[in-house]
Amino acid sequence: MGGSSMISSDLDFTRKYIGERTLLLVGRTGDGKSATGNSILGTKAFRSMHSSAVVTTICQLQSTRLDDGQILNVIDTPGLFDISHHSDFVIKELVNCLDLAKDGIHAVLLILSVRTRFSREDEATVQIFLELFGSKISDYMIVVFTGGDELEGSDEILVQYLDCCPEPLKETLVKCGNRQVLFDNKTEDPLKKAEQLRNLLVHVNLVVEKNGGKPYTLGLFEELKVELKLRDLRHLEAELEKEHVARLEAEQNAEATLMNLEDMCLTWRQRFVRQFPRVTSEKRQARKLIVPSMCSIL
Repeated sequence: MGGSSMISSDLDFTRKYIGERTLLLVGRTGDGKSATGNSILGTKAFRSMHSSAVVTTICQLQSTRLDDGQILNVIDTPGLFDISHHSDFVIKELVNCLDLAKDGIHAVLLILSVRTRFSREDEATVQIFLELFGSKISDYMIVVFTGGDELEGSDEILVQYLDCCPEPLKETLVKCGNRQVLFDNKTEDPLKKAEQLRNLLVHVNLVVEKNGGKPYTLGLFEELKVELKLRDLRHLEAELEKEHVARLEAEQNAEATLMNLEDMCLTWRQRFVRQFPRVTSEKRQARKLIVPSMCSIL
């Protein structure tokens, strides 16, 4: 286990919750997931590279014990939303993540970098994550902005950065309850390391409190899958009902058309029956007139 130190001042809130905490790191490859995990743990437990290549390929869990006795479990994830991964692999790894967290996940850290603009891919990452875990997971999410070394002056500069950020990012922050922290994973300053960790843990404990101390568990995920299946079933039933109604309506229209045709045929038949004697009589009269005329001509 690696160790992390925390500054001694203003720790009342974090000391209120000394129990074990499990944090799940999610985000795109290259935004600093593994580096953030290492900063939290206080040791290079996760392999981190500034490269577009996927370094982490499977979920990994590492733990540390803080100076106050609190145990932190950190789960680093693969680049779940990289286009090279099939959705089945993503779901399998998410289940593995939840299985690693035997007591559940207390907070999900959505890792975004201030070095890159929030893109459509980032937006899609968040949306897919919410769809996979369900909207309930947003109650557990904290946005961690990496690249804090580029925003010296930290909080005030971060506020300015967020004021100018794209609307989709603002919407993402709202979904996460505007819980956000700034991390500098390059700093060697122990006080700065401790301060940003303390700030993160304050948010983690707020999340725990908000959720009544109940972590996000595999059971909740399984319940979500059942709900999704039920939703799909209800959708299928609704589509089948629409199809049934449409078929019934088509049959009724066809039957009405057939009845109209039968009525038309009956009307023409009745008209023919009524007119046939008159037409026959007229033909006979015509023949009587024609025959004498022809004889006189001859």
